[in-house]
Amino acid sequence: MRDVQRPNHISLGVLLSRMKEGRYVVPDFQREFEWEPWDIRELMRSIFLDYYIGSLLLWRSTREHLTDLSCEPLYGFSGDGQPEYIVLDGQQRLTAMYYAFVAPRTPLPRRRRCAFYYMQVDRFMAEEYDEAFHYDWFVGERPPITQDRSLQYQRHIFPFAVIGSGGWELGNWVQGYEQYWIDEASRIAASGGDPAEAHRHVANARAFGEHLRAIVEQFQISYVELDRSIGIDKICDIFTQINSRGVRLDIFDLMNALLKPKGLQLKKLWREAGSRLSFVDTTKMSVYILQVMSILRQTYCSPKYLYYLLPGAPRSVREADGKLRKETLIPDVDDFEARWHVAVAAIERAIRALRDPRDFGVTSSSYLPYVSILPVFAALLRQVDELDPEQRLEGRRRFRLWYWASVFTNRYSGAVESTSARDFQDVRAWIRDEATEPASVAEFKQRFRALDLRGEVKRGTSIYNAMFNLLVIQGARDWISGEPPQATDLDDHHIVPSSWGLQHALGPLANSILNRTPLTAATNREVVRDRLPNVYLPELIRRSGRQEIERLMATHFISPAALDILLRTPFTPADFEAFLTERGQTMLTAIEDLLIQQRLDLPVALRELDQRIERVELDLRAAIDRAAGGDPGLLPPHVLPKIEDRLQRDLRKTPALDDDPPTTLRRRLEYADLRELQDCVCNKGLWGEFEARFGTKEGVALKFNQLADLRNGIRHSRAISEIVRKEGEAAVLWFEQALAKAPRTDPRQAAAQSRFRPVGNGSGAFLRATSPDPVRASDRDLR
Repeated sequence: MRDVQRPNHISLGVLLSRMKEGRYVVPDFQREFEWEPWDIRELMRSIFLDYYIGSLLLWRSTREHLTDLSCEPLYGFSGDGQPEYIVLDGQQRLTAMYYAFVAPRTPLPRRRRCAFYYMQVDRFMAEEYDEAFHYDWFVGERPPITQDRSLQYQRHIFPFAVIGSGGWELGNWVQGYEQYWIDEASRIAASGGDPAEAHRHVANARAFGEHLRAIVEQFQISYVELDRSIGIDKICDIFTQINSRGVRLDIFDLMNALLKPKGLQLKKLWREAGSRLSFVDTTKMSVYILQVMSILRQTYCSPKYLYYLLPGAPRSVREADGKLRKETLIPDVDDFEARWHVAVAAIERAIRALRDPRDFGVTSSSYLPYVSILPVFAALLRQVDELDPEQRLEGRRRFRLWYWASVFTNRYSGAVESTSARDFQDVRAWIRDEATEPASVAEFKQRFRALDLRGEVKRGTSIYNAMFNLLVIQGARDWISGEPPQATDLDDHHIVPSSWGLQHALGPLANSILNRTPLTAATNREVVRDRLPNVYLPELIRRSGRQEIERLMATHFISPAALDILLRTPFTPADFEAFLTERGQTMLTAIEDLLIQQRLDLPVALRELDQRIERVELDLRAAIDRAAGGDPGLLPPHVLPKIEDRLQRDLRKTPALDDDPPTTLRRRLEYADLRELQDCVCNKGLWGEFEARFGTKEGVALKFNQLADLRNGIRHSRAISEIVRKEGEAAVLWFEQALAKAPRTDPRQAAAQSRFRPVGNGSGAFLRATSPDPVRASDRDLR
């Protein structure tokens, strides 16, 4: 038999040199490079942890083969190459390595921006591998961090492109990194400081340099080289076989094999549990159970950490002093089995919660926004259930807000394991301490109005499903019976028929979530019947009356204005656009009302009262801003530091705020609570502007007390007595009427006058500012 298959291996350094020379090309019948950015990052992690990354299948090419198969270079390669091998299996891995190590100025597929990949050396050397590998984005010129070596050394950032540069670059980088921290240790010691940490970085730099050289020179990638004498027909058959008959071996299968010698049949446990969790349609549920076990036991849930669940398996733990110790998480098979049953129960409980039409509204598995969120959802819900009774209600509200924030910010679209670990830590802390709100929640609050609901045209995407869930939570009532339909009889149907959209060339827009709503099949068949709303809605109105239909449509986030648009005759594409715009605004308001303001638990009457209280707070902030003329110097001195502290905390958690930082007084007053607004109104510098409208300070204090009692009762879901409710409603009405009155004087003039006081006596007196220039005061006091 001819020698047509030659197994071999190649070092990472040599492989990169050959890729840069353009020796590897991809045949036309291969799929495009389609890895996501986080897939590339995970490959880098595997390489630097010396994991096996699979074998390549290469075919030594001839000029005729290259032409016949329309071969192209690897994604991102530019210039003239020297094609030598056709890649039959391993294109995604080769291209990912080329992109990360060579860093071409080519946007990733389906992206407008380029990505560069790097490692945080200090995290890597501390064995914090889940937090050590990163990527970032850029457009046009590379970001400064990729050029500034001193900045890289200071921040312990090692760009992977240094390896791809070849020559002396890698050695120079390592030497420079070590020398930087040698110099830094000397500087710290000379200034009387403790250089211990800098010396640790020096030692890490040397160890990291040795690891880098070992990876580049000794990390081996195996490959099978097929001889060029093999015909193209056989090559295509080989390619078809390896892409159609491969059997994926996942972590559950490996764990099952490792547990068998210990006398535990993991597959038997899974068969017993599977039917209890069958509501969620996924092939990964058995792995999810292991992930819940891992999260509850050690926070993390990536495959590496799942191995530590094996009975008796030791893991390394770094102490505060930097020393490593060994610990065993699961002592024996009995403990493993007990934790398995806890995890199964946690997921079963999570599925019941997700299906609850009052909280999450997942009527079927196809409307679950993210299946991948299930492990951390189940683990966190168990944490909430274990809270003390007096903490449980507020803990559940925060947990629920985290879930919706994760869904609407597409948080679980990639890098699920590391995101789950971070969220478990952050949310577990937050449900016990209000001051530790996660950054994802703060970002959701700031950015939700930028959601493009109009473009959500495909059922199954996270935001499309989330809006359908929200319609269920709203209690969308059936158009025939007037009652919320049973989940088993519920589907989303078009409001304006898709056939009309097809006639008017609306494309996928006709399928937008803004044009769909939960209806029973019977209602869709008997009421809508592929007719325009201006035909079937008048029939409903004649039968039940306009007022009742408005109430019915409100449960579908269709406002009276949107209803009027749907009734227009003739109904045109412009009317359809107007309807989408109006319903989109109503849905965004519902997100704020039900999710961010946490009014899901409130009866409708209290929900409306809470909205009135919120409007009073907004009007108070606006009135204080006008009275102060935008000058923060006129606010009570104890209020400004509290505002600034909350603002800075928000900025740290939500970097997106830097795009539009709150610089005006009115924006900053958003960070003042109700009692601080009371202090502002009654402050000596501003009271003159409110006295004519509010009467006495004593009277104002009484109204603020009544308003606060009602507000806190509603916001914290406490029992509200009839007296508290009546007094609170009276206070709301009092504020609404008082704030509607015109201010005593022109606000700017009053604010300007209040900033001056007479100095001296008689005719020689003059005005001196009691605070610096308003802009400067803002810069100084609120910095």
